[in-house]
Amino acid sequence: MVKPGTKMEREIRERMRGGAGSVEILHVFRQEELGGAARLFARMRLPPGSSIGHHVHDAEEEVFYILSGRGVVTEDGVATGVGPGDAVLTGGGAGHALENRGGEPLEFMAVILRR
Repeated sequence: MVKPGTKMEREIRERMRGGAGSVEILHVFRQEELGGAARLFARMRLPPGSSIGHHVHDAEEEVFYILSGRGVVTEDGVATGVGPGDAVLTGGGAGHALENRGGEPLEFMAVILRR
């Protein structure tokens, strides 16, 4: 299946998971299109100063793959800087948050897989 970029749905979420600012989500494929264990496959964009608040992943895993920009991921109280080419894996009851503290948008791919 080929899905042109013009057919992908864009969504803006304000204060996602209790975070700051807005998050732009480009739904590359919706859950109903994937037909497997994935419930999210999206390209996400955090403008400077925006964040996704702390949330937990029970019975699932979330992967972030950073495309551009710089951010800070906080997992279990530990803050780690991330940039292009870095990947983050959170699951099994662990939680995380992501913040763009830089001056340019933070763009990343996000995949959520059910266990």
